[in-house]
Amino acid sequence: MTVGAAYSPPHPLPLSPLSALIRTAWQREGNLLSLLPAAAYAKPVTHLGWSRRSILLVNQPDLMREVMTDPSGIYPKNDLMVGALEPLVGDSMFVSSGSRWRRQRDMIAPAFSQLRLSHAFVSMRGAVDDCRQTLTRYAQTQDVFSLDLLMSHLTADIICRSVFSTTLDSQVAREVFDAFEIFERSAAQVELKALIFDPPFKPIKQHESVLDACVTIRRHLGELVDSHLDKSAMFDDIASACIHARDSETGCPFNREELIDQLGVMFLAGHETTASALTWLFFIASQSPHVAQQICQEAERVSADSRELEYDDVRKLQYARAAFRETLRLYPPLTFIPRVASESTSIGGHRVKRGAMIMISPWTTHRNKAFWKEPSRFDPERFLPHREHELPEGCYLPFGLGPRTCIGAGFAQQEAALIVSTLLREFEFLPLAPNDVRPVARLTTRPARQILCRVGCRQ
Repeated sequence: MTVGAAYSPPHPLPLSPLSALIRTAWQREGNLLSLLPAAAYAKPVTHLGWSRRSILLVNQPDLMREVMTDPSGIYPKNDLMVGALEPLVGDSMFVSSGSRWRRQRDMIAPAFSQLRLSHAFVSMRGAVDDCRQTLTRYAQTQDVFSLDLLMSHLTADIICRSVFSTTLDSQVAREVFDAFEIFERSAAQVELKALIFDPPFKPIKQHESVLDACVTIRRHLGELVDSHLDKSAMFDDIASACIHARDSETGCPFNREELIDQLGVMFLAGHETTASALTWLFFIASQSPHVAQQICQEAERVSADSRELEYDDVRKLQYARAAFRETLRLYPPLTFIPRVASESTSIGGHRVKRGAMIMISPWTTHRNKAFWKEPSRFDPERFLPHREHELPEGCYLPFGLGPRTCIGAGFAQQEAALIVSTLLREFEFLPLAPNDVRPVARLTTRPARQILCRVGCRQ
């Protein structure tokens, strides 16, 4: 446990390209973080030369923006990522490109107006109150629980209430969590074998366990969609807005499978990415009492010591928001944002052949010494309002860049500030084996193994 503020959370040691490749193969975890060579954290463009297909990791703000905004339309979603995610989210906004993506975006955009933060706050606080009751019981019984599962259940409950106007049954939450863990371990990351040996655009064959996991997740999402289809007029939520959405040219709505695709992206991206960041933030707070103390004192000051946090209060939680943003810097939910070159081109003077994989890595950009002072150190104060002018332009991208920037960023930051301020004010989280915690990159930047905890009540 670290007493002062200078805490460096777990991260893999950068090695030479060959040593990094050997480490990744030896660990047999499919962890792409351990594959990154030291040069990837420093050079503007790094060629990862151990692959049959050319792989370029782009790590310079202007070049990243060129790829992400893609004005010429030559950097669509990477084929390996699309092949991995398709069984789960179909041809939804998360993986589609070109005119299909624009059609989906235009139909979905009005639904996101339902993410009015004041409107969603009631759903957030209701779910947090239920979580408080669970933690109070854990504190009384001293039961051991998974921090990862707790955060996943909490954020899934929030997004379920916001999207579908219903709470998430605990058994359904457990089934979705287990199925998603199978999916994430076996398919959602680019498999090392395919990354090294397969040629571009080779069809992806999924494991049977992955397909079964996708069936489980989509079945539960389908049940939630069906609860709205015949009586959507009764609801004022994101699901009903999507059901009523129409294509501006044809007047056609989404069919049932398309609704599962689109709402599945919102459900999974809206809770899983936030859950991964919150897992890291609660772990960091457990190891850095200074951080936990700052968050608690701010919450007490803002809420006049006793009353619950209200919507207007959460906007004043500057340190809690800064701590969440710093967590997103060190542990960006999307470790890599992969694209593919659909034709031969060049990036920053480097030749790029058709089929080359272009990797934008928030992980390496956020840890580049050229952009960040003491990049491995957890320092929320760098994101406080009086220091925001010091932030390097174009070097912070936990929510992406360009037209595909995450529209739910404001929702996630409000949700996180409420959760950490409410729960850390009342509870102290006590990981059982903090020295064993380390990150892996799969679909999100997760701990290699679930963080088992006990919890105590603060005096």
